[in-house]
Amino acid sequence: MLRYLAIATLTLLLDQLSKWSALSNLQLGVPEPVLPFLNWLLLFNPGAAFSFLAQGSGWQRWFFTILGILASVYIIYLLRKSLEDKLLCVALSLILGGALGNVIDRIMYGAVVDFIDLYYANWHWPAFNVADSAICVGAALIIYSELRKSFGKSAQSH
Repeated sequence: MLRYLAIATLTLLLDQLSKWSALSNLQLGVPEPVLPFLNWLLLFNPGAAFSFLAQGSGWQRWFFTILGILASVYIIYLLRKSLEDKLLCVALSLILGGALGNVIDRIMYGAVVDFIDLYYANWHWPAFNVADSAICVGAALIIYSELRKSFGKSAQSH
């Protein structure tokens, strides 16, 4: 269990350090070109993924904070009961670290700090951060793990 909590803690630390760097070195809303498809762009997202509910009157800050805390508690429960599935535990650890990173932002700033801006021509993906990336990688690992289990069972049954 400790190794998975260490992964979550490392994810959380990388997220918070990267956000601290963005807050210290970037101006709000001013893109800093990095690569032909990547800018650093400091933004605050009071909503959820893809700015869902960002236009709310402020209630969403506490709703998503509580949701993130409840999700984190549930993830710790899942970790404890799934220790034999290493890939699932790594995935859950990444999601846990990312969720807690965004919860900290909501508590400290009232919104999530985003700073990674991927784009092609004039089309920009919604800005995101290390926590969001860890959550997505964790979710993809869970999907991969479940598909692998499903296909493994169907191949064995034939």
